[in-house]
Amino acid sequence: MDSDASISPRRRSCYSDSGDSSCSEPFSDCGSDDSLTTSASLNPAAAAGIHRLLLSCAADASPNTISSLIATLTTPTTPLDALRRAAMELRLLAKHNPDNRVRIASSGAIPPLITLLAHPDPLLQEHAVTALLNLALCDANKALLLDAGAVRPLVRALKAAASPAARENAACALLRLAQLDAAAAAAVGRAGAVPLLVNLLEAGGPRGKKDAATALYAICGGARENRLRAVQAGAVRPLLDLMADPESGMVDKAAYVLHSLVGLPEGRAAAVEEGGVPVLVEMVEVGSSRQKEIATLSLLQICDDNAVYRTMVAREGAIPPLVALSQSSSARPKLKTKAESLIEMLRQPRSASMRARPAAMVAAE
Repeated sequence: MDSDASISPRRRSCYSDSGDSSCSEPFSDCGSDDSLTTSASLNPAAAAGIHRLLLSCAADASPNTISSLIATLTTPTTPLDALRRAAMELRLLAKHNPDNRVRIASSGAIPPLITLLAHPDPLLQEHAVTALLNLALCDANKALLLDAGAVRPLVRALKAAASPAARENAACALLRLAQLDAAAAAAVGRAGAVPLLVNLLEAGGPRGKKDAATALYAICGGARENRLRAVQAGAVRPLLDLMADPESGMVDKAAYVLHSLVGLPEGRAAAVEEGGVPVLVEMVEVGSSRQKEIATLSLLQICDDNAVYRTMVAREGAIPPLVALSQSSSARPKLKTKAESLIEMLRQPRSASMRARPAAMVAAE
């Protein structure tokens, strides 16, 4: 067949959420402790007071100061306002100062902060979850948090915390813990984080979507079973929606998460069934350098050992933009090689092993 023909019409878009930035990282740091200073509910006096507190907390905290704050958290008769103040100060002490993060964790703050995640007061929950996030910015603290049993309470906060900031910061804290190693990523997945992150990706606000994508990238990259959980939770559809919407500012992030999922047969099937082929082909055609690269790699995975999918990609018009990419003077040599491999695959879509196989069997792989 003529694989250059039968090109489906597609909406032309300018993928510009990150520009032509193939050499930069697709994922910046997960959004973290900014809800205090950006909250619209703060009056000028409260905002000024928090600003002064931020300045004071940027300095090194004494052991006595940290111990006093922890004692406040662990005293059963402490009033709510005092609990809020102590949790907020620990949160801010850990916000910018790496030494404070080590001191706070080594002084025993992690267990009482974890306990506060179940407190009914929304503001106290937010302070506690964000303090744990700030502590998790220190690599040495990640194992301490895992050993203290932080994962499941953070997952519960991600699911049920009253404030959006607390849920978003719980996602970021889980991301940080998952970055420790593959075992940590697997533990986060087993605790039920993946479907909740998919929900946040689909229904969260702009920051929540970005945090969810970043967390999914880390969690799925660290454990195969988490990639399967993400596919089963329906991650592919919202990822494709974000990839097809440059206004979302999420094209790159979503594309990288999708690429991790199409490494699985279930992920490839979901991507095709959800209409991912036109989105990826369009990205090869009009995306930034980085987007062209990740889309090409995803299409390679989708087409590998599946003649039906190859035919679909070819009919969608993938060959002309791939040829242009393979001949581009600005494309990296490795990317040119990948594009050429995909072109060859699309021009000979039916391998001997696939000719006699029913389409339904191929699509079900």
